[in-house]
Amino acid sequence: MVSTAKLLDAILSLTRRRLGILVLIFSVSVICGVIYLYTSPPKFLAQAELLIDTKKTQLFQQQSITSDYSMDSAAVDSQIQVLMSENIAAAVIKDLHLTADPEFVTSKPGILGRLLGLFSPAAPVSELALQQRAYGYFRGGLVARRIGLTYVIQVGFLSLSPGRAAQIANATADAYINDQLEAKYQATRRASTWLQERIQELRQQASTAERAVLDFKKQNNIVDTGGRLMSEQQLAELNSQLVLARANAAEANARLNRISEITKNDVSNIDNVLRSPDPAVADVLHSEVINKLRSEYLDTANKQSTFETRLGRDHLVVIGLRNQMYQIRKSIFDELKRIQETYKSDLQIAVAREQSIEKSLADSISQNQMTNQAQISLKDLDAKAQTFRAMHDNFVQRYMESLQQQSFPYTEARVITHAEVPGSNSTPNSKLVIAVASVGGLVLAFGIALLIDASERGFRTPDQVETELRASCLAIVPAIKSEAAPGAVQNGKLERDSSRQINRTGLLSSVVSNPFSRFAEAFRAIKVSIDLFSLGKAVSAKAIGITSTNPAEGKSTVAANLARLISHAGGKAILLDCDLRNPSLSRSLAPGAEIGLLEVLSGKRLLKDVVWTDPMTSLAFVPMVAQTRLSHTNEILASAGMKKLIEALREIYDYILIDLPPLNPVVDVRSTNQIVDSYLFVIEWGQTSFDAVEHALSSAPLVYENLLGVILNKADLEAMRNYSRNAGDIYSNEYHERYGFND
Repeated sequence: MVSTAKLLDAILSLTRRRLGILVLIFSVSVICGVIYLYTSPPKFLAQAELLIDTKKTQLFQQQSITSDYSMDSAAVDSQIQVLMSENIAAAVIKDLHLTADPEFVTSKPGILGRLLGLFSPAAPVSELALQQRAYGYFRGGLVARRIGLTYVIQVGFLSLSPGRAAQIANATADAYINDQLEAKYQATRRASTWLQERIQELRQQASTAERAVLDFKKQNNIVDTGGRLMSEQQLAELNSQLVLARANAAEANARLNRISEITKNDVSNIDNVLRSPDPAVADVLHSEVINKLRSEYLDTANKQSTFETRLGRDHLVVIGLRNQMYQIRKSIFDELKRIQETYKSDLQIAVAREQSIEKSLADSISQNQMTNQAQISLKDLDAKAQTFRAMHDNFVQRYMESLQQQSFPYTEARVITHAEVPGSNSTPNSKLVIAVASVGGLVLAFGIALLIDASERGFRTPDQVETELRASCLAIVPAIKSEAAPGAVQNGKLERDSSRQINRTGLLSSVVSNPFSRFAEAFRAIKVSIDLFSLGKAVSAKAIGITSTNPAEGKSTVAANLARLISHAGGKAILLDCDLRNPSLSRSLAPGAEIGLLEVLSGKRLLKDVVWTDPMTSLAFVPMVAQTRLSHTNEILASAGMKKLIEALREIYDYILIDLPPLNPVVDVRSTNQIVDSYLFVIEWGQTSFDAVEHALSSAPLVYENLLGVILNKADLEAMRNYSRNAGDIYSNEYHERYGFND
């Protein structure tokens, strides 16, 4: 995320870069605002305020049948549209006689209309046309808006006259209230007329339905006992008795089944029941006889257990106690048999009662079916009668309300603030117009400046090189004025130099002629990068190819100055002009050369026969001389002779600088990967586009892989201060002057 400091710095940099266009566009925008203020007539705005009060107390505390809703936002917006409607406009125009006001009916012709009006008389205007003009001007000057989320509507009017503006604003508010009153009165009157007819019809329908109910009850002998029929009450009682009888029969049957389970066993099998009876037969054990026998049985059993332990099982006392226990069990069993017979009798009685009630219920249901059928029809008739009566009563109530509203008309709207005569004009607002013109001018100016920046696709900072190409920017070479080399041509012909000394003046020797300059310092930075790059190399010599994207980017200038700097510093360096199709370096450094690189490669001459030297720096230079245009230059650079020459030069020189052709026009550079250790890529500052450089490097992947770095050439250091953060410190003359730079 971009920080505030970086954003501010980017804005300041853009301002410095495009200050001229920013000032121009801003000035034009402000001048347009001033012209608008000068040519626009002042208008005055008067405003009144209306409150749409839906909760105010009415005279009879009744809601109108025409306003039975609560006001919401959409309703308030609808009222604003009513205020802007043609009905309100027509009423105000009529009341204030606006068709006679020149402000409302005088047309404003354009320039062509004014010119035509000078030569033709004005045609008479009809009353309809005046009305339409007044209506159009009224709609243009009327302002109606809602204040926030309230129910208050602000009504205003813009006019050339402050008094007229207040008059029209108040008249519009009054016309709106009158229109609301008239609309409510008309709606109430129409509703009253319709209600009278509807009430008469409903009264007749209600009377007919009530008579039909009475006649039906009489024909079917239907008697109502407090809201329920007699047959329904009898049926409900029988149903309750049947439920109770079925419950009693089920209970008797359950008791009989349980005691039958006990008595179907032998007498000897009821010991467990006597010792620990379960809750299901607790009612059997409630018998006094069984309880008495059970207690006697348990006492005898305890004695039998005690004597059996002391005397043994076969003792006479123990045997007697066992016989006594058997007799008690038999007595209990007989008592259970008797109780079982009692339960059988109870079950028979309960079943008989259940059957009797079921028969009575069936007879009652059969008798009630006819009554139920009649009751269904009766309910329909009664509901119809009640509906008609309720509708009749409701319409009578509404009719009474409508009569009250006719006598006492009201509206939800009322004026809470009357329009006053404004003391100053509202439009044009000088401060607002100037502010809008200023802000708009700034926005437009910065927008155009950004578009201009976006259209500039050239490299201007080392950051752009590293971001776009993912390569190091070795140096930024400033642009300097070129100087013509003396004595290269005499009488239209090249002067032959038999000493084979290369030219020492001009732009190609600036590092030597002006060593205390930022131009020379840039080449020192390039040399340092070359030396650091070669530290880990096994071969000591450095064969460095220098190329660019397009011609005229200064690659030959970079090659010549870098070679002279290295030689001047004591390094053994040789410069080769391998731009076989356009040997511009040879034409500048060795204009009189007649033999060169091609003769060495073909074996016609030795290297020492074609080398030119610089007496001041001891730089060796191999020119390129072509008598005819060469077509297969890439084959020459990739030939075995060229490779052999480079290998021989490695034995002699520490630095081999090769001036290569540019990448885009020809394919020669792609054939040099066998003779070149690394490449220096020259880009003209602010001119060569990103796309062109990326295309050139992508078409030569071996060059990109062995790329030592990029050199931004012909840079405008003053302009660069506006293209990157802290550039003012980096490229400031003050800091360089302290170290002796004399740019």
